[in-house]
Amino acid sequence: MAQEKMGGVTRRSFVKGGLAASALAVLAGCGQKGGGEAATDGETTAATGGTLRYYINNPVCIDPFNLQEDQGTQVGFQLFDSLTQYNFEEGKLECLACESYDVNDDATEFTFHLKAAKFHDGTDVKAANWKYGWERIVNPATNPESPSVIGYHLAMVDGYDALAAGEADEMTGITCPDDSTLVVKLSYSYADFPYVASHPALAPIPDCAKDMSQTDFGLAPVGNGPFKMDGEWVDGQYINIVRFDDYYGDKAILDGVNFMIQKDVETAYKEFQAGNLDVSDVPVASLASAAETYGTSEDGYTITPGHQFLNGTEPSTYYLTCNVVDGPFADVNLRHAVSMAINRQAICDTLFNGSRTPADNIVPPGIDGYEEGAWQYSKYDVDAAKAILDEYYPADADGNRGIELEITSNQDGGHKEIMDSIISDLAAVGISCVANTPDWATVLDLYQKLDYQFGRLGWVADYPIMDNFLFPLFYTGNGDNRAGYSNPDVDEKLMAARSTVDDAERKAALQAVNKEIGEDMPVIPLMFYTHTCVGGSNVATMYLDPQKKADLSKAQLVSAE
Repeated sequence: MAQEKMGGVTRRSFVKGGLAASALAVLAGCGQKGGGEAATDGETTAATGGTLRYYINNPVCIDPFNLQEDQGTQVGFQLFDSLTQYNFEEGKLECLACESYDVNDDATEFTFHLKAAKFHDGTDVKAANWKYGWERIVNPATNPESPSVIGYHLAMVDGYDALAAGEADEMTGITCPDDSTLVVKLSYSYADFPYVASHPALAPIPDCAKDMSQTDFGLAPVGNGPFKMDGEWVDGQYINIVRFDDYYGDKAILDGVNFMIQKDVETAYKEFQAGNLDVSDVPVASLASAAETYGTSEDGYTITPGHQFLNGTEPSTYYLTCNVVDGPFADVNLRHAVSMAINRQAICDTLFNGSRTPADNIVPPGIDGYEEGAWQYSKYDVDAAKAILDEYYPADADGNRGIELEITSNQDGGHKEIMDSIISDLAAVGISCVANTPDWATVLDLYQKLDYQFGRLGWVADYPIMDNFLFPLFYTGNGDNRAGYSNPDVDEKLMAARSTVDDAERKAALQAVNKEIGEDMPVIPLMFYTHTCVGGSNVATMYLDPQKKADLSKAQLVSAE
């Protein structure tokens, strides 16, 4: 990415310019979760302690082993600390669980110097626990029946291929010279690796996990973060966490967090309005009224009394994934036509009151390397869509083109309204489309098995660099490549870009391959996200970063006094 750094990237200005993302150019400062003093606004005093009631949908996983979606990641982020973290307010990468790190000249070896820390079971966090945690994600023997889909984050580490294939027991590129030093050797140059190390899944795992089944550990993970589990995850009902008093950083201010699992956003918001939740997502139909009723956050990311509705921009894209292996969307012409038949602006204006913007490619504004209009077919052009359809799918006398599609999506969170709008747009160009609406976990399972035609997904940056939108979603065989897309030329160019140490050259290479992917269009970008979250008047302060991770160790409730 570009070597120049943005001066003072604020929460609100996140999408107003590119993020400076060179690991070689960044001085890794000492960051930490936790801390902060009691907040006041002249009338409100924040309390120490208390339990925050926070809405989530039922997660797929809360164990680092498979933190693949934002609901489980929200919980995992509280329980585990990664080596680094990105500070959106300062616009720089910071150390978290490490004191510092060194990198060699060609960015093939990184040495992390670890902070002294304890796991929630009281044992010491050692370099070997980091090695075990990372290898556990990649090793197919960890859970043969349901392997992790996020191991590709470590694909550049030497020995990854052998471990992922079940041909080795460890990654040769991860070594531990002593208990406080973790050395990571890569199989090719990758200057952005410290950003990868910020992923919440790349955490240490205690030795106790070796004596437990992956399922048992996954119900009550033992981490190194500011909160620890309070009992087990009760599937479909709740997950409770409490402050970990032996945390190596500043201790959490709250006593704990009650993650209240609701079946959908609409139900959660009703519970919030009834006073049974402190933090909730807001349904699409209620966005305007929520902003008016609760007041808009001053920076878009921080809840304070009277400024409780969050609408900050996110480094994320809402898109339709297409099964390009089997079925109607194996035809790139249909993918192009469907994309140009969808009125993205109308969806943003009508359903989201203009709070979202139409997506012109998979990479959102604010990510260094974003180019306006990079995907030529990611736009609304009915005439062009009809021209393609007339050539490849001519209509009969009744205007029927013989195309019958099924679009897959979970119904909660306003997705039903979006799918209905898409179905209507497709009908206008002679395409018949019906909705398939299973629950979220089933949706992901169908995508993973390629047992679908096309359906909605969203991608929130794991780390705010352009590569994180291209490699995970489009490199052959990656777990998040739900389209089944495989283009050897794209694979080769992605790998060449990743191994380019010069920031400007790497950005240009990624921009070129992004355009090539746009021609193939295995996914159909729809819009760029914003937060749609609200807090109760009893929340003195809570920050939800652009990646939708809430630093709940700093959150505070209003004092009852």
